[in-house]
Amino acid sequence: MFQFRPFCNSDPPQLASIWRGQPPQRGVLQPVSVPLLEQRVFSKPYFDRHGLIVGTVNEEPVGFVHASFGPDDQQSGLCTEVGATQLLMVRSEYADSELPLALLAQGEQYLRKKGAKVLYAGGIYPLNGFYLGLYGGSELPGVLSSDPLDHWVRTFGYQEIDRVIIFQRNLATFKPDPSRKQRQLRREFVFCKKWAPPSNNWWEACTTGGQDRIEYALLKGRGGPQVASVRFWDVEPLASGWGLRTAGVSDLYVEPEYRRRGLAISLLTQAFKQLILQGITLIESQTMHFNHPAISLYGELGFKAVDCGYVFRKESTTSNGTSLGS
Repeated sequence: MFQFRPFCNSDPPQLASIWRGQPPQRGVLQPVSVPLLEQRVFSKPYFDRHGLIVGTVNEEPVGFVHASFGPDDQQSGLCTEVGATQLLMVRSEYADSELPLALLAQGEQYLRKKGAKVLYAGGIYPLNGFYLGLYGGSELPGVLSSDPLDHWVRTFGYQEIDRVIIFQRNLATFKPDPSRKQRQLRREFVFCKKWAPPSNNWWEACTTGGQDRIEYALLKGRGGPQVASVRFWDVEPLASGWGLRTAGVSDLYVEPEYRRRGLAISLLTQAFKQLILQGITLIESQTMHFNHPAISLYGELGFKAVDCGYVFRKESTTSNGTSLGS
């Protein structure tokens, strides 16, 4: 009944139509367009048409699966030892058919043929080569709990190995911490910002280099060393469907010797004040469920959990996999 083939240049309108037919989800952009798919998927330098497999009935596309790889240890090229199913969508009338599992099998076959020893499901750093701004939120969260792919990969033998918590904070009610401790930190550490910070490596340039980004940092005194930093980017075009201009948190870091002193709260508080002036009304961040310090930090700043994603893996006797998420 179903036939399968690699992506062709004539497919984008049909794939966009399949995407637009998906059930509403907070973390899935609607409506998607062909130009957006071109920008966020097909134009990536590592896009392989053989990894985007189209299921057809009488030569008409009715579903697709996208399987791909992440970077090597230096993040200067691809590593094909670990692969992931990034996305799987089918037309609604085929959701309960054998098509989703058949597409998963096709994706796995592609990954193994390329040398994959470990198979994941869901895009998450460093397996985050596609769909940022179209799926998930501030980062790729694996497989969203509301995504039908969650059910399909569990049925197909994948095991849940991790969970991502997605937090949001509406800045309309944000008030800075007026405590004496925070006032002292603002006197001791200098707050600064950097527009369009350079990418650290090839993979970062490919995945986030095209986004509108800003970096905020704290320096130990004027002209002193940088001790904390955080980056934000406009969560577009996904956030346009939420009706709120949204900034996504990424790469929050405090030097080890300066941790547990309130610097993260000081940095984020001052960053939020700047973002409010730029018209940002919502902040989104994600963290792994075991990252208790980050969860506690977001709680102190008034963030609320709004969604979650799952990371899945097919067990392999040849490798222990890789470290995913942040």
